[in-house]
Amino acid sequence: MHLIYQGKTKDVYKLDNNQILLKFKDDVTGENGVFDPGANTVGLTIEGAGKSGLKMTKFFYELLNSRGIPTHFIAADLDEVSMTVKEAQVLGKGLEVICRYKAVGSFYRRYAAYCTEGQDLDRFVEVTIKDDERGDPVISDDALAQLGILPHALYQELKELTRQICDIVKEELAKKGLELYDIKLEFGYDKATNQLLLIDEISGGNMRVYQGGTYIPPLELEKIFLS
Repeated sequence: MHLIYQGKTKDVYKLDNNQILLKFKDDVTGENGVFDPGANTVGLTIEGAGKSGLKMTKFFYELLNSRGIPTHFIAADLDEVSMTVKEAQVLGKGLEVICRYKAVGSFYRRYAAYCTEGQDLDRFVEVTIKDDERGDPVISDDALAQLGILPHALYQELKELTRQICDIVKEELAKKGLELYDIKLEFGYDKATNQLLLIDEISGGNMRVYQGGTYIPPLELEKIFLS
């Protein structure tokens, strides 16, 4: 096992047999000491954030795998705060796919002239490029195809898979009286089969969730959801 990448919230290690080990950290994204799942910098460190994120990730990946949805998840070790996954090739140099049920965050900031904050959205899917230097710009279907990042047909597959996954997450959260406003996912190709897979984590660190109109921070979310 050797370290191949140090990310904002996880360190990545290469294992044998086309497998990768993800070691979760207590760092979370945000700005000026305030958590923001859409931020592209580490904003603060919260003790226990890594294990909290892994607990939720384990729950959702096991559920998705049981429903036949393609993911990179193999196993999780809560004591080691790590997850073993299939090795995957990221899309382009890295994309993030956001599914929005409410007009909040960057969506509202961009389109406030046309919507009200918290307005309902119908599973609005948008893709951003992982590029800290350029502020993770939004990219269109046509641009993805013309720049050779993702062909039109695969974009449609990505979009439908995103909606399917996010609807499952939203449904599970609703069972605990929690409402999903938006969620950020990542996808890649399985290096062994070239299949499109859900990768990275599914936790409070990459979603906005509210209860009775009140925002629920990631660690509190995990405690409510998994209680």
